[in-house]
Amino acid sequence: MSLTERHRRLGQELDALKARIQLQLGDADIAHVKKVQRVSTAAEVVGRTLLHVSLDPLTWSAGVAALWLHKQLEATEIGHTALHGAYDKIPGGERWASETFDWDVPIDEESWRSGHNHKHHGNTNIAGKDPDIHFGPVRLTQQTPHKPAHEHQAWWLLFVVPTFTWGMNLHFTGVADLLADNGLPGKLDVLPDRSLKSRRQAWKAALRKYVPYYAKNYGLYPALAGPLWWKVLLGNAIAELGRDVYSAATIYCGHVGGDVASWPEGTKARSRGEWYAMQIESTNDYEVPRLVSILCGGLDRQIEHHLFPQLPPERLRQIAPEVKAIVERNGFAYKTDTWGNQLKKALAHIKRLSRDEGPRAVLREAA
Repeated sequence: MSLTERHRRLGQELDALKARIQLQLGDADIAHVKKVQRVSTAAEVVGRTLLHVSLDPLTWSAGVAALWLHKQLEATEIGHTALHGAYDKIPGGERWASETFDWDVPIDEESWRSGHNHKHHGNTNIAGKDPDIHFGPVRLTQQTPHKPAHEHQAWWLLFVVPTFTWGMNLHFTGVADLLADNGLPGKLDVLPDRSLKSRRQAWKAALRKYVPYYAKNYGLYPALAGPLWWKVLLGNAIAELGRDVYSAATIYCGHVGGDVASWPEGTKARSRGEWYAMQIESTNDYEVPRLVSILCGGLDRQIEHHLFPQLPPERLRQIAPEVKAIVERNGFAYKTDTWGNQLKKALAHIKRLSRDEGPRAVLREAA
């Protein structure tokens, strides 16, 4: 069977699956996000209360853990899903409408929708189109031109990972474009240019989230604790650190590794089926229990998420076995492993790319 025919069949089968699942969306999906939201809200109340009233390390640690749970759920299972528009067309999902959702992380929503939903998902791992082929000073695919600074990128991770959401705001608002270029001919990932107007817009978008978010977490709540402000400040910082490290470990596994495809500038899918194939080739899954998957926002099912980015995470978990069967039946590799193994592969790949080398891009076969 030719590659063109395989793409055609893959596209037909995945389109049919998507249409069938979309017809099932409804009350169960809203009930799930409402339940997760209740857990998140309760965890925040418990966490912030314990941080304020705790007089011993055990109670204080429980407060940190509860606050981390809130922040993690808001970042992934709730927020990331809502901003993809998963609940936009479902009655009862107005609270999580993508255009009005207020994300409880320090990332500008409009910038995220533009850079993540459109640029990254529409052009995954394609140089000049996907801003996520690098993250700050860390080169994630061979399509990011090597620079001398990349030789130290394994050490850069010690800074990038603990400040992951802070860095993503710089990345998607375009502030990162003002600080360094991506090494490609176009130079910029997000901004159209480095004019004064673009600079102002980038900083305005970044500060719009930074100022109220950090003022609340590192100013208001510690101040309410009076002389014990330091333990509230420390608890907030550790909960943030936990969310950022966990989220980075979740996201890096999805698109980074020696068996993950990337493409040079100018690459375009020639059909719907080929676009599906490119999403499959540029993503990884990993296997975790359902509760852990919820803390990952369903991104352990990264293949399914990239095929159908507007489906709620519960649906991604539901269809994963069927997607795997469709992918393999049409002769494509469905890459999945344990979370630990995928993370090891991602870190090894990042280290390898620090040496100005790495696996060749997966190129198109003859049709």
